[in-house]
Amino acid sequence: MKARTMIGGVIAVAAVTAGGLWKAAVKSQTPKKIPITITPPMPFEDVTFESGGGRVHGWFIPASAHVPKPWPLIIIAHGWGSNRSRVLRYARPIWEAGYALFMYDVRSHGASDPVKAASAYLFRDDLLSALRYTTSRPEIDPGAIGVLGHSLGGLGTIMAVTEHIPVSAVITDSMPSQFEVIVSSELKRRRLPLFPLAQLIPRIWFWRLGESLKTYRQRDPVLLLNELRKGMQLPMLMVHSKGDNFIPPSELEYFMSKADPPVEHLWVNSGGHSCSEEDPVFWETVIPFLKKHVQAQPDNSDITSNKS
Repeated sequence: MKARTMIGGVIAVAAVTAGGLWKAAVKSQTPKKIPITITPPMPFEDVTFESGGGRVHGWFIPASAHVPKPWPLIIIAHGWGSNRSRVLRYARPIWEAGYALFMYDVRSHGASDPVKAASAYLFRDDLLSALRYTTSRPEIDPGAIGVLGHSLGGLGTIMAVTEHIPVSAVITDSMPSQFEVIVSSELKRRRLPLFPLAQLIPRIWFWRLGESLKTYRQRDPVLLLNELRKGMQLPMLMVHSKGDNFIPPSELEYFMSKADPPVEHLWVNSGGHSCSEEDPVFWETVIPFLKKHVQAQPDNSDITSNKS
């Protein structure tokens, strides 16, 4: 009788523990939806497009009146637990440099539709869908599109690059490079203990995704990018703040140690994870980089028709 009671007690404790673990995994895989609090200070258009069977909401910001069509475009991708209004901090200097802008809420963020289990794949897939949408717009030069991705938006951009996205240049800001850092950062954000959750929760994440953690590790984005870059010329600029207390600066160091050939990079002096643009050297580097690599070709159709 005592043995049965003991076994029953062990089973009950195990069930409670498993239930708590599952709840923690689901919670940490569900980004908090932060409402849109501000809108662009320049003229913009509210747009929606489809991605993965859901609706994604975004803003299309036309280039300023003096910029001839077709316009070069910069897509700005936000990070985990953020939204398009949170990355408006990048918008004005890029717009004033002569670019149209496109910003959107990744699914399960902002005003976009939710998904059952969010992941870095979501950031990749929604960027691919954003590219399909923007390249269909007649006022945009499809050969002059750049992407600026912050944090997990940067990792999603790198993952999309390995899918051969048609872009002219890529900038990442404060991007995580290692899966373990993504896990530990999210658990710290949720105030959950790293041990033993950092070992157990990722397995639940991938089970809910219908994916394999082992397969994900084998498809290291850095190594896949290295293989891809051997056959293409894609200008890349990777930025990280020395004062980032969420995604540590060692993540850029890790990426640079693995990148072959080397990638252009920039260290900035700012005090957090979402403020690289506060260092003047950020814009002193980013704007010339974009102007060098993302330039629309003039539309000569009117000139040709007049000659004929």
